[in-house]
Amino acid sequence: MNENLFASFIAPTILGLPAAVLIILFPPLLIPTSKYLINNRLITTQQWLIKLTSKQMMAMHNTKGRTWSLMLVSLIIFIATTNLLGLLPHSFTPTTQLSMNLAMAIPLWAGVVIMGFRSKVKNALAHFLPQGTPTPLIPMLVIIETISLLIQPMALAVRLTANITAGHLLMHLIGSATLAMSTINLPSTLIIFTILILLTILEIAVALIQAYVFTLLVSLYLHDNT
Repeated sequence: MNENLFASFIAPTILGLPAAVLIILFPPLLIPTSKYLINNRLITTQQWLIKLTSKQMMAMHNTKGRTWSLMLVSLIIFIATTNLLGLLPHSFTPTTQLSMNLAMAIPLWAGVVIMGFRSKVKNALAHFLPQGTPTPLIPMLVIIETISLLIQPMALAVRLTANITAGHLLMHLIGSATLAMSTINLPSTLIIFTILILLTILEIAVALIQAYVFTLLVSLYLHDNT
């Protein structure tokens, strides 16, 4: 049971070679592009959503912070499409891998922090020691603030991994229960199947929300360092 339960989280291979790279590169191919002067409804809706999201995230940034708009929009689209594709049957979700999420979180966090120390050294150092701190508490607060800064990328990665993994496990368990009950009790099967449909709708929302939360937190870190 445990092997089947976690089999969907094992990185797939093709002829013994890891296929995770191909899976990661696949979502951008699904985003439609237009070669015509007048866009269709799908592309118009897509552009409207991108403008709405970028406007909301970039509203609090200054001119220097807004140079990251393309990076943040690309990040939220990539995470959202990857999460949604993982809801398809017999598919693999790269964002359930902690290593994958750390590979996204650490470079973004490091770039933001390094930029903050380069452009605003005093403000960056001021975060380690709040104003009005009693002298005996200064060493302890510096250590606490340093630790809180260093665990930011880990918190980003673990939050995304835990939410996506928990949803997939719950869907797998309820789906298995639906199949098991189908030969025992039909009314109970219909109830469990209804729960599964509602959970699937919830997971679609969670996939989009987690992409937005991940990108929004990176945007907040960027705002604190620009």
